[in-house]
Amino acid sequence: MTPAAAPRRAALAFIFVTVVLDVLALGIVIPVLPTLILSFLDEDVVRTAEIVGVFGTVWAAMQFVFSPLLGALSDRFGRRPIILVSNFGLAFDYVLMALAPTLGWLFVGRVISGITAASITTAGAYIADVTPPDKRAAGFGMLGAAFGLGFILGPALGGVLGDVDPRLPFWIAGALSFANALYGVFVLPESLPPEKRAAFSWRRANPVGSLRLLRRHPELSGLALLAFVQQLAHYVYPSVFVLYAFHRYGWTAKTVGLTLAGVGVLSAIVQGGLAGRIVAKLRERRTLLLGLSFGIVGFTLYGWAPTGLAFWLAMPLMALWGLASPASQSLMTQRLEAHEQGQLQGALTSLMALAGLFGPGLFTQIFAKAIEPTLGLDMPGAPFFVSAALLVIGLVIAERATRGRSSRARAARPGA
Repeated sequence: MTPAAAPRRAALAFIFVTVVLDVLALGIVIPVLPTLILSFLDEDVVRTAEIVGVFGTVWAAMQFVFSPLLGALSDRFGRRPIILVSNFGLAFDYVLMALAPTLGWLFVGRVISGITAASITTAGAYIADVTPPDKRAAGFGMLGAAFGLGFILGPALGGVLGDVDPRLPFWIAGALSFANALYGVFVLPESLPPEKRAAFSWRRANPVGSLRLLRRHPELSGLALLAFVQQLAHYVYPSVFVLYAFHRYGWTAKTVGLTLAGVGVLSAIVQGGLAGRIVAKLRERRTLLLGLSFGIVGFTLYGWAPTGLAFWLAMPLMALWGLASPASQSLMTQRLEAHEQGQLQGALTSLMALAGLFGPGLFTQIFAKAIEPTLGLDMPGAPFFVSAALLVIGLVIAERATRGRSSRARAARPGA
């Protein structure tokens, strides 16, 4: 082991735990937020689907506006303070939602959550700081595994606790976010040294300005568009999955939580255990295209699945979509300098948030129309078919954006 390897591994371990705790807190809330909204709307599923869409859109709007700002601030002041402020803010936000007496107060809580939920975005810049270019796919795979591990425990715990009281998971999420912040105060090291930091600029810190970085690199533009399409397709999960499972399979919050935990296990296996190895053999481009292909198949099977068992059997194939993101992020970060990594992550988060402005409304409206009795469509799986179609578009974008890239990357590697 080289002298630099041990500190780098320690830093990766720190950020891994940080993301696990953060995602665990987020995952706890997923099974119960629609249930809490249902309680404010007299159990009206169609109306609840529409409100869930509004909540998701507003959350994404906050991310779109504030992520570039926080990314630019992390390039100027370092990653550590942004992660800490984010987690303390999330802790306060979960307590606010736990106490929310009306739907309006719950809405305020989601607005604050959208503003403060930046630690995961900053973690992407952190990974780029401490990982050499040829190891970044594995590093981003580790980040994906942290997501998976958080979702193993989070939704399962949220489902179980939600059966006791729909507000209890919010209290637990607040406690976990506070613990995460305290963890960072005492043990999380800074990853960006002062000599590599960039001066703060409002031009780089606003959503439009941050996207100029993507325009300066032609390949980044194509991969950024791919990130937008993938995120848009992914919004089918937070937008309609819980309501879809309630409606089509008659699942309880506990079953939904355990199913999402299963998704997390599979995601951790793919992104944490397989992504780095597959990229090492196939390189980033082929891994990216392979992951997108599995995503198309998985979403199609989800939309078709007539029973809960059929849905569960499709989950391993769907999990292999997770190969695409680490490969894509690795390709993007290799084109930029250290002082631009925070701006890149902010720009990507802005694009993902932009997808969030459209995704929740798109999928909840499709779902609401697909199950509306007066229309007679009876196609609850329609949102998943739309996500499959989006990934077909993404596959075409990825093939064009990375054409010729793999051969250039091989030529640039030592010994090639």
